[in-house]
Amino acid sequence: MIPLAIRSLNVAYHRKLVLWDADVTIRAGRTTAIVGPNGAGKSTLLKAALGLIPMASGEALFFEKPLGAARSRVAYVPQRESVDWDFPVSARDVVAMGLYRKIGWCLPVRRAHRELAEAALADVGLADFSRRQISQLSGGQQQRVFLARALAQQADLYLMDEPFASVDAATEQAIQEVLRRLKNEGRTVVCVHHDLDTVSEYFDDVVLLNMRVVAQGPVNHVFSRENLRKTYGGRLTLLDEAVADLSRRGVPGSLQ
Repeated sequence: MIPLAIRSLNVAYHRKLVLWDADVTIRAGRTTAIVGPNGAGKSTLLKAALGLIPMASGEALFFEKPLGAARSRVAYVPQRESVDWDFPVSARDVVAMGLYRKIGWCLPVRRAHRELAEAALADVGLADFSRRQISQLSGGQQQRVFLARALAQQADLYLMDEPFASVDAATEQAIQEVLRRLKNEGRTVVCVHHDLDTVSEYFDDVVLLNMRVVAQGPVNHVFSRENLRKTYGGRLTLLDEAVADLSRRGVPGSLQ
């Protein structure tokens, strides 16, 4: 069963095209990097698939179902910069937020849930920080807290938005170990990733994206100099092609 299939996805901000006709198939039990230049639509791809931002057209299926029917099998780790880290909660409280489907809305967090949250924090090397207020943690520790929240959900598919961005060496190693363990457990991981030097080391598959999918597949087949040149050197050409294609099809809001 395919964990995530995105078909003919188009997304626009203020009538400006940011993703064009994107088709992505994520294979089960593998780690996949989404790679491309700044502004290529990498984070937008995940957010649109999760319904966090609207699609202009297209669809995303999770385990061959709409998200609402498979939500319990999907976990999401947002970018650290998108979180209000001054909110007065502890690291354990943040992780427990990932358990609300098990706890139930408006019901108290019970001892068993606190133990699950603490175990997830231990998995990312933060066992001694469970009661620390999140604003008192370093950037790398904050990133690990959100990773622990996703782990506590015990999902089958993990979507992570730049988990390695601006983290210290200890956090990078902790995240890498988590990815390896999830894969060994047969789970599927998709990461928006920015460091080209570590793609081959950290991931099995790669999606090269620059407003549309340039190439996707196993890293050793797809992650080539020619495909990278197309991904990082052809942005204006791709945009021109997108606008021309939409105009030919008579799509409303022709982006002129």
